[in-house]
Amino acid sequence: MKLLRRLFMIFLFMAVYGLLTSCATSKSRHYSSNVVQYLYPNKKQPVEMPEIPLLSLPLRVGIAFVPETTSNYKTLTELNKTDLMKEVSTHFKKYDFVKSIEIIPSPYLTRNGSFANLDQIRTMFGIDVIALLSYDQTRFTDEGLASITYWTIIGAYIVPGEKNDTHTMVDATVYDIKSRKMLFRAPGTSHIKSMATPVNLSEQVRKDSLEGFKLASKKLVINLEEQLRLFKEKVKEAPQDYQIVHKPGYTGGGSLDLSFMIFMMLLGGFWLWITYRKV
Repeated sequence: MKLLRRLFMIFLFMAVYGLLTSCATSKSRHYSSNVVQYLYPNKKQPVEMPEIPLLSLPLRVGIAFVPETTSNYKTLTELNKTDLMKEVSTHFKKYDFVKSIEIIPSPYLTRNGSFANLDQIRTMFGIDVIALLSYDQTRFTDEGLASITYWTIIGAYIVPGEKNDTHTMVDATVYDIKSRKMLFRAPGTSHIKSMATPVNLSEQVRKDSLEGFKLASKKLVINLEEQLRLFKEKVKEAPQDYQIVHKPGYTGGGSLDLSFMIFMMLLGGFWLWITYRKV
């Protein structure tokens, strides 16, 4: 009898577990703010050829988030966006060819605004170049595919779990507004897997979402630092791709200005005069 009872309990456990897993469903949610859709609405890719950019150094740079593709749900709050824009701005400030940084509030960017919207922002904020931040996050939830089993005195207690899979990408695309030319881009990605019971599933999903953005943003700023360095070198090595002019008072960072050169020439002349008198 004990053997039959044990076999019956095992059969019942397997039947319940099979029923739960057979009813498993897979859900996915996708949230994004797409820079291509913003700049080139209703087009898969740009058609017009951008002109050679005229970069007037030092540059006045703007940083803004591209509007979400759907307005009924926003993954990132304005505070989250502002924090990331401030982090990005610190990396631009390190370079002498950047004069100022403007953080553009989200209301100034309209959905599908294209370069017409950027031209308005360029006039309003007096910027030359803009770093457009965008994101793409997909959340997968497989219900019942990851069950948690607790063994108690009276037998097995099954708690259906949730298998969460969150993919996140944050991207910075830098454009010269007037010429419509992309100067460089820097992406950051993350992938988070977690488990949660149905009771705290929503809380876990929100936690994974924010953590995914944090990890992706960290990788973004690392890549941004490298791309800024490469861009500085590229401008020097490829003059046919960029026209560079210096604004009044800007000497190019690290180069000698005129007054210093005159001082050095006078000092050298004085030294030669002293040497000549000793002879």
